[in-house]
Amino acid sequence: MSQNSTSMVDGVIWKKITFFAVPLFLGNLFQQMYNTADSIIVGNLLGSNSLAAVSSSASLIFMMIGFFGGIFVGAGVVIARYFGASDEENMHIAIHTTVAVGLVSGVILTILGVWLSPQILLWMGTPENVMTESVEYLRIYFWGSLAFIMYNVFVGILQAIGDSKRPLYYLIISSIINIVLDIIFIAYLNLGVGGAALATIISQFVSAILCFIRLVTTPENYKLVIKDICFNKSMIKKIISQGLPTGMQNSIIAFTNVVVQTNINSFGEMAMAGVGAYSKIEGFGFLPITSFTMALTTYVSQNIGAKEFERAKKGARFGVLTTIILSEVIGIVVFVFAPTLISLFDTNPEVIMFGVEKSRVSGLFFFLLAYTHTIGAVLRGVGKSMIPMMVMLICWCVIRVIFLTITVPLTNSIQMVYWVYPITWLLSSLYFYIFMKKNHIFE
Repeated sequence: MSQNSTSMVDGVIWKKITFFAVPLFLGNLFQQMYNTADSIIVGNLLGSNSLAAVSSSASLIFMMIGFFGGIFVGAGVVIARYFGASDEENMHIAIHTTVAVGLVSGVILTILGVWLSPQILLWMGTPENVMTESVEYLRIYFWGSLAFIMYNVFVGILQAIGDSKRPLYYLIISSIINIVLDIIFIAYLNLGVGGAALATIISQFVSAILCFIRLVTTPENYKLVIKDICFNKSMIKKIISQGLPTGMQNSIIAFTNVVVQTNINSFGEMAMAGVGAYSKIEGFGFLPITSFTMALTTYVSQNIGAKEFERAKKGARFGVLTTIILSEVIGIVVFVFAPTLISLFDTNPEVIMFGVEKSRVSGLFFFLLAYTHTIGAVLRGVGKSMIPMMVMLICWCVIRVIFLTITVPLTNSIQMVYWVYPITWLLSSLYFYIFMKKNHIFE
């Protein structure tokens, strides 16, 4: 076993999961700083309209990137299972097939993102006074698609074999680069929102290159051999069968968020900026939960591969309890300190008002969101990724869209947009609770 990889199939369960999750948390923290640094610097140096342009782009970016990201979550499950089973031959094939898929995906995403951004922003009802900056930000952002995709591929490989520390080191470096370039491009070179996007993709290329160097130079059995990068049909089927439902789930959620964003846009740029600022706070606040769910997927995958079913079950229980407690503590903090947190992004009183309203509706219900994400992560680790996909399709897409389509025109109130989230979190949590009670998924 390499000192840079971690086997989850032995040792104290809570220590294995927690010690793996902590570097993931720190890494996610620095990754979250990419867009947050953009928003803080843009909001304070360029104003509320520019902040609205950057904020309105977030849901569209996730819709485009989330699909491919989900595919590589599935790839990580496959790799982790072979790693847990000590099947080096199939692990080698899975790693190199994943890289091949990533390269093609990066090219496809670049073409789609650059081409479709203006039209989708138009469909979203983006206000005319922020349209030009929104298009500029998105198009530059999507020119860096290959870096985002390959970074996710390389990190997925490292995390699958239990290495969560090196991705953290690379993210720290790239995040610092991103913040420095943000200041240089916006404050000194006057490149506007395009400068913020450019800083982000340059820093992401740096982190992807650092991961690549690690994988091609390591002497371990997960070494990336460039000449071996190719498509293996049977392995692609396994990766797609595991990853496609997660990719579809990400896209479904993101598409719904685009619908939600369209409703927010109808209330003007101040609402866009305020709710956008809140979304950055929620992103930060939810990082510990995201980190635990990522750790749980790897943990469960490795133990299923090693046929340690009871151990997988115990780890899942620990993960669910931990994330529920953590999320509710974080939600209370967000609820209490919302005005101060929103003002970090924009001091405009109207922007702060919209952001605080959203914070006060969502904050106390974080435990429902945590439960849904944690059970979904466990099911993906077991190989049942279709189940969370269908739950998200019904609860987080169909019901959200129907709710907004009916309530917003009737009430002309942005409160309906706020409340659609906790309502659908509750529905998905109830389904997962009943499902877990009735089914023995580790047997």
